[in-house]
Amino acid sequence: MAVNPSIVTRDLDKIAAPTGNLYESIHVIGQRAKQISSTMKEELNSKLSEFASTVDNLEEVFENKEQIEISKFYERMPKPSTLAMEEFVEGKIYSRNPDLDIEE
Repeated sequence: MAVNPSIVTRDLDKIAAPTGNLYESIHVIGQRAKQISSTMKEELNSKLSEFASTVDNLEEVFENKEQIEISKFYERMPKPSTLAMEEFVEGKIYSRNPDLDIEE
């Protein structure tokens, strides 16, 4: 049975360590993944907008090899969740819990 090379076993204790709570760590990673995804989507849309056509006629729409290559490049990139997990494990993400900052 073939295993996807992007699947990595993670030590849950290491993930939970920075925040003291596994679920809070996963939330931080998820928020960072959303940021990365949004940035990647903006980049892709800006690059593809150069190829935008105002023609709605299907006969006049043609395949653009550059556009296909750009799309394939973004498809091959690591997923935002993978990038966010790596950043978190390497300590590159700063997070704070505003509920814990309240002075009693």
